[in-house]
Amino acid sequence: MTALRHFLLAVQFFTRLPVTGRLAQWVGYSPAMLRASAGHFPGVGWLVGTVGGLAYLALHAGLGPQPFAPLVAAVGCTIATVLATGGFHEDGLADVADGLGGSLQRERVLEIMKDSRLGAFGAMALVLALAAKLALLALLGTQGLGVVLPTLLGAHVLSRFWPLLLVHRLRHVGDSATSKSKPLADRIAGPSLLAAALWCLPALLGVAWWLGAPLLLAALACSAAAAAWMGRWFTRRLQGFTGDCLGATQQVCEIAFYLGAALALGPAGR
Repeated sequence: MTALRHFLLAVQFFTRLPVTGRLAQWVGYSPAMLRASAGHFPGVGWLVGTVGGLAYLALHAGLGPQPFAPLVAAVGCTIATVLATGGFHEDGLADVADGLGGSLQRERVLEIMKDSRLGAFGAMALVLALAAKLALLALLGTQGLGVVLPTLLGAHVLSRFWPLLLVHRLRHVGDSATSKSKPLADRIAGPSLLAAALWCLPALLGVAWWLGAPLLLAALACSAAAAAWMGRWFTRRLQGFTGDCLGATQQVCEIAFYLGAALALGPAGR
């Protein structure tokens, strides 16, 4: 029951999926509970990936064998996942792009990232990220539902694991008084990382079983490289991370997973 409460708290914190009323009262909240829920963030990816996959499947099946069916399905899938999360991670990506693109001075970067207004760098980052998602999901969809759906699920699950490693390795540099991520940023314990890895394992094994180990390794390598690059970038520019950095990392690593899968398929597909 404790693990279930922690999982539902993660769902409540990182999605718009309803955890309300008596259920929310039963789940409860405390900074310690939020910290413990970190190990279930990849489990949230299972829910969001399932929502997106169902939207993709419904639109693709409804449209039939039309040339642009994968693209329309990719659009519907992306809308579904944004609605499920409330654009939580996309907002982080935009804030990070505005901050790091708008100044070279660390304190000014952190100040810009706290501004709720969308700037030019944030707008460009959002447009390019959404375009990359749509293009890659449509491309994977041309190879069939058996390719795009497992890849979609694997990307959403794994991309929520990498930010936890940033929390584990870097220090929190956001405003402690207002940051929603501060409780989980205090500490990510080894058991939480292990729980997060266990959430990822069946999704990744499913990709390997259905699509082959080479595709999984390519997608995993691209996603891991993206996470390492983001971590290095934050270390160099911020000497740590903020909650927005975690959201940005999730977005970049999700896209990188799709890219790795697409590259593994090669120019002729499977």
